[in-house]
Amino acid sequence: QVQLVESGGGLVQPGGSLRLACVASGFTINSWYMSWVRQAPGKGPEWVSADNTGGTVTTYADSVKGRFTISRDNAKNMLYLQMNNLKPEDTALYYCATLRDTKNWPNGPFNYNLRGLGTQVTVSG
Repeated sequence: QVQLVESGGGLVQPGGSLRLACVASGFTINSWYMSWVRQAPGKGPEWVSADNTGGTVTTYADSVKGRFTISRDNAKNMLYLQMNNLKPEDTALYYCATLRDTKNWPNGPFNYNLRGLGTQVTVSG
């Protein structure tokens, strides 16, 4: 079954850190540009970060630049998002996705063709 499954979310205080993980099954991520996207309650999806097939080129939304780091382990079929210095406005459902195309690369948002169900991140003190 082709799917993406996220983990690692939780409740954290402002200034704290979390590391999200996304495991792919049914396909290999080394053929796909990948992205992290978040959606806060009552708001539309917001592109967060993306990387190329080798993980050697990364791009970030201005709202997270300098605080979040995307990475991948193609051998393990895993995508990660290290989130530092978290703020209350980072509270959202975070999900990973495969890019349908790279027309806008490296400037998000992008078009996606597969996404996971997401993991909830809540930043509150």
